[in-house]
Amino acid sequence: MEQLLAKIKESAAYLNEKLTTTPKIGLILGSGLGELADEIEDAVKIPYGDIPHFPVSTVEGHAGQLVIGSLQGKPVVAMQGRFHYYEGYSMQEVTFPVRVMKQIGVELLLVTNACGGMNKAFAPGDLMVITDHLNMTGENPLIGPNEEELGPRFPDMSHAYTPELVQFALETGKKLGISLQQGVYAGVTGPTYMSGAELVMLRNVGGDVVGMSTVPEVIVARHAGMKVLGISCITDMAIGEEIQGITHEEVVAVANRTKPVFITLVKELVATAPLS
Repeated sequence: MEQLLAKIKESAAYLNEKLTTTPKIGLILGSGLGELADEIEDAVKIPYGDIPHFPVSTVEGHAGQLVIGSLQGKPVVAMQGRFHYYEGYSMQEVTFPVRVMKQIGVELLLVTNACGGMNKAFAPGDLMVITDHLNMTGENPLIGPNEEELGPRFPDMSHAYTPELVQFALETGKKLGISLQQGVYAGVTGPTYMSGAELVMLRNVGGDVVGMSTVPEVIVARHAGMKVLGISCITDMAIGEEIQGITHEEVVAVANRTKPVFITLVKELVATAPLS
C-alpha cells in the first residue's frame, strides 16, 4: 500500500505542474458523454499514457485522456473515458485515477455511466440518479493493507452517494424540466451482458439498473472522504423474463441520443454544486 501511495503522489505531482488552479469537482464521463470534456475551457488535455502509473482505456467510445480546466465557471478535472475491471486491470488500477483526483484537491466526484434498466418503470433514454449500489463484482478495491493517509480501514458505505447531492440532483432536474428516475445501481464485472436468470436475481435483490463500472470508483471516493453524485443513462431494458439481447454498439447509440439532455443536466449540476 505504501507503494500505491508513492505512485499516487508521483502522478499528482506530474499533474500539479500543469495546473493553474485546484480542481474541486472530478468528472468520470461514461459511454456517450465524453464530448462534455470538449466544453471545458482553458483545457489542458493529457493522454492517460503520459501520466505516470495511469492505465490506458481500451474500450471503444472512451477517448482515454484527462481534461483539466473550467466548466460552468468551476475548476474541474474530467476523465474522458474510464477503466474497467473486465479489461484485465486490478481494482486498484481501475480506481487509481480517483485517488489521484483526491490528491490534487477534488472534493466532489460526479460519476456517470451507461447501464441496463431492470426496473419495469424505466425506459431506454431515461436518466437515473443513483441512490445506492449493490457491489456484485465479488471484489473490492480496498482489499489488502490499508494506508491511513488514504482513508480509514473500515469506511462506512451506508451513504455511499451523498444524500444531499441526490436531493440536489433531483431538484436540479425538476428545475430544468428533465424527468429523472432514482434507484439502485447493481455493479457487475462484465464483459458479458447478463443472462435472463441473472437479471431476475439482481432485480429481486434490489437492483434497478445494472452496469459494469462505477461501484469501485465510488467505494474508493468514499474511502478518501469525497462527496459522490452518480447519474446513469439507461440505454436498454434488461428485464430478465423479456430479454432480447443487446450489443455495445446499440448501447452507445442510445447513449448518444440521450447525450444532449445528459450534458445539459451535468453542466447545471457542476454550475450549482454545493462545495465547501
